[in-house]
Amino acid sequence: MGTRCLSNVWHTPEATRPRSRLCLKILALLLGIFNPTSVGVGHERLAVDLELILAVDVSPSMSQAEQRIQRDGYVSAFRHSDVTRAIASGARGRIAVAYIEWAGPKHRRVVLPWTIIGSDDDAKRFADALAAQPMVREAGTSISGGLQAAQDLFARNWAIGERRVIDVSGNGPNNAGPPVAPVRDELIASGITINGLPVSLPHGTSDSFETFSEGYLNSYYEHCVIGGPDAFVIEVDDLTLFAVAIRRKLVREIASVPPRPKLASYAPARLANFDCLTTGEGRYR
Repeated sequence: MGTRCLSNVWHTPEATRPRSRLCLKILALLLGIFNPTSVGVGHERLAVDLELILAVDVSPSMSQAEQRIQRDGYVSAFRHSDVTRAIASGARGRIAVAYIEWAGPKHRRVVLPWTIIGSDDDAKRFADALAAQPMVREAGTSISGGLQAAQDLFARNWAIGERRVIDVSGNGPNNAGPPVAPVRDELIASGITINGLPVSLPHGTSDSFETFSEGYLNSYYEHCVIGGPDAFVIEVDDLTLFAVAIRRKLVREIASVPPRPKLASYAPARLANFDCLTTGEGRYR
C-alpha cells in the first residue's frame, strides 16, 4: 500500500485524487507517531521544591586549605542525614542542584550540572561525583560573574521549582567584572534569592592574599551580595566549623526555614551606608 500511496501523492489525475487525500492522511498520521519531536514525553519540566545553585569561589585569594575545606564541606553536607531529611520534608520531596565555580570574569565552570536529588542515594551520588572533581584556582574575584553564570544556568534548567536560590561562598569582595550590586538587584527582581557564606578567617590562619578587619566581609555580603525573600548570611571564621556552617546553610535553604533575628538579612534601607560599587576594585586576585 505504501508504494501505491507514494505514487498517488506525486501523480494525482482526477480519478485518483480521493485515494491521494486518504494516503496523505495516513502518511501524516505515521509521521506524527514516529517523529520524536511530536511526542509529549520528555518535554514537560519536572516539578521540584527548590532549584539550588552552589556558586563557589576558586580565586587565588582562597588558599588551598580553604578550597579543600570548602569542597569537603559541601561533600560532607550531602552525605549528612540533616540535608536529606530537609529535602524529604518538601511537598515533592526532591530538589534540583547544580554546582559551579567562579573566579575572574572569564572563569565560570559548571562542575556538576543540574541534578535531581530525592533520596539518600541521590544525595550520596551527588557527593561522590563532587568529591571526584579536580581542584582548580583561577585569577580574579568576580562575584558578579558568578551570579551571572548562575542566572544563565537557571535559564537552562529542565526542572522547575517553587523557589530559586543561589548559595554564594567566597572570601573577598568583588574586584573584577561588573559591579556586584546591580547584578544582584537584577536577580532578586526576577524572584531569585541569594544567600552568602563569607569565609572570614582570623589573621594568621590563612595563606590567602588578603585579609579583612573583623566583621567586614560579613557586612559586605549583607549589603552588596545577598538579597531576595528570606536572604541570609552565615559567616565562617573558624576552619573547623566550615562543614557545620555549610550543612546549616543548606538545611535552611532547602527547608526554607525563616532566618533567626541574630543572623544578617538583606536590608535595602542600609545600602546607603555601604559602598558596594568601589569596594574591592583594583585588587585583582
